[in-house]
Amino acid sequence: MFKFDSSYTPRFIGKSYTLAVQSQMLQQECANKESANAMCGRLTLAHSREEISRYFEYVPIDPNAEEMPARYNIAPTQPLATIRMKQDQRVLKLVRWGLVPGWVKDPKDFTLLINGRIETALDKPSFRGAMRHRRCLVPATGYYEWRRTPDHKQAFYMKPKGGQLIALAGLWDEWSGPDGNLIDSGALLTQPANRELSKVHHRMPVVLEPDFFDAWLDVKNIDARDAHSLLKPMPDDFFDAIPVSSMVNSVRNDGPDLIASAAEIEAPTSKPRSKPKPNTQQMDLF
Repeated sequence: MFKFDSSYTPRFIGKSYTLAVQSQMLQQECANKESANAMCGRLTLAHSREEISRYFEYVPIDPNAEEMPARYNIAPTQPLATIRMKQDQRVLKLVRWGLVPGWVKDPKDFTLLINGRIETALDKPSFRGAMRHRRCLVPATGYYEWRRTPDHKQAFYMKPKGGQLIALAGLWDEWSGPDGNLIDSGALLTQPANRELSKVHHRMPVVLEPDFFDAWLDVKNIDARDAHSLLKPMPDDFFDAIPVSSMVNSVRNDGPDLIASAAEIEAPTSKPRSKPKPNTQQMDLF
């Protein structure tokens, strides 16, 4: 299993020392927090670059994005692949996951925005400008969510039942530092979960079908309210919710074993039962 190096600073973030340091600090902070505190706070993107290119029909202009390896535990502050328009063409660009609006004076004093609710995205100052001028798609193979139980939080991997690539509705923005360096950052849009996924969590990311790609990305001709009308929940049977192990809780872990079902891990090996001793606590398996 691949261990993600928290000291890694992506080249697209490296343009600004301030945000580079902040990114590393926030990433470590994220690793120490309970994952269930953030809705839709982890993604996977394991499809090949050829599959992504074929599905989104983008023009390759960013070598950093083209070199991004398969990822099974993309976390906030890490590089996030996005599809957006540039000179009337779709392009693949990396952004820092955690939106920083352009009007922010000092990012380290600003709350990390990894998600935006569609109920408030049109009016909330942090997302209003991006809804009008900087809409994007986020390629994904699946995402993780956590369900609270009386004893612990169980991680689930949400993936399309057909195994196909999906496009999540996203927003991006550009922040300019005092030295003039520009940093691109982004966030996902979420909505109330459909009936099946609500058994795990009350929110889910917005998935857009290919028929809506052009309208969502066309910020020149499609206004924010018309674009907002495209954001609908997927059918109840679109996703599988697979319980997975707690390895995904750490942002340092990355590899295909993270998306394996935890059924065998959670099932204890059968052993003869011994007579319980008085005043002995039994550990909860679940």
